[in-house]
Amino acid sequence: MGEAVQLLPVKTIAHLGPNGTFGEAAALAFAPDAQRVAFASHARVVEVVEQGLADAGVLAAENSIEGSVNETLDLLCFETELFITAEIIVPVEHCLIARAGAERPFRVVYSHPQALAQCRKYLAAHHADAATLATLSTVAGVERALAEEAAAAIGSARAAELAGAEIVERGIQDRAGNVTRFLVLSKTAAAPTGHDKTSLAFKTAHDRPGTLVEVLSELASRGVNLTKIESRPARDALGIYVFLVDFEGHRQDPVVAEVIERVRSKVSWLKSFGSYPRA
Repeated sequence: MGEAVQLLPVKTIAHLGPNGTFGEAAALAFAPDAQRVAFASHARVVEVVEQGLADAGVLAAENSIEGSVNETLDLLCFETELFITAEIIVPVEHCLIARAGAERPFRVVYSHPQALAQCRKYLAAHHADAATLATLSTVAGVERALAEEAAAAIGSARAAELAGAEIVERGIQDRAGNVTRFLVLSKTAAAPTGHDKTSLAFKTAHDRPGTLVEVLSELASRGVNLTKIESRPARDALGIYVFLVDFEGHRQDPVVAEVIERVRSKVSWLKSFGSYPRA
């Protein structure tokens, strides 16, 4: 991994589109003066940053209700060498959206799978007979709903405004305080700020007891605070996993640098996603 540097101002930032998604809200929060460019998938967001067509890209990583976005984790683990350079926490208020005068009851509700999952109880209580169909984004769901009879969508108030649609009901997510964590990716690693987080992925020997404990003890014994751990299939064989961890500190901090090297000596594969300011 190259040396961390002070990041230059972001002039162009890519996000999951179309405009009106929560990804756009994250891009706006991170770089309000940058040109925002929408793409149809997180994979395409990564590609345009790799190709230098955007200075940075925003990917949804984790929701407080539904947990991690596996597509993003897999992109980080297996598909890109971009660095995580920031994290953005975006409050999520979901709205039920339809075209003005739409036929009721709704026969179908469209949205991104994460949004549908975050509103599962509401849908069961108020629209139990409506089918739920996934779209590539919340905005794509709104577009589908506006084109059909007796159809609705789940999305943001901004998505409804941009589409000229009616907000049937606000705040329909199953839990108050719903937030999504977004990651900002770029080609350049971020310099230390004194309030940082580091993200790693690694594989341990799956046929020897205690290997994960050995790795985690390297953090605990040096007083490094682990903030998250999860796993994803390693794609090698059934039952083999990649572990992903977040912990406090920057990779250039002496203690964190020592931890990373000690972990490297105990695992069969290690990948650093970068160190970046904590939200």
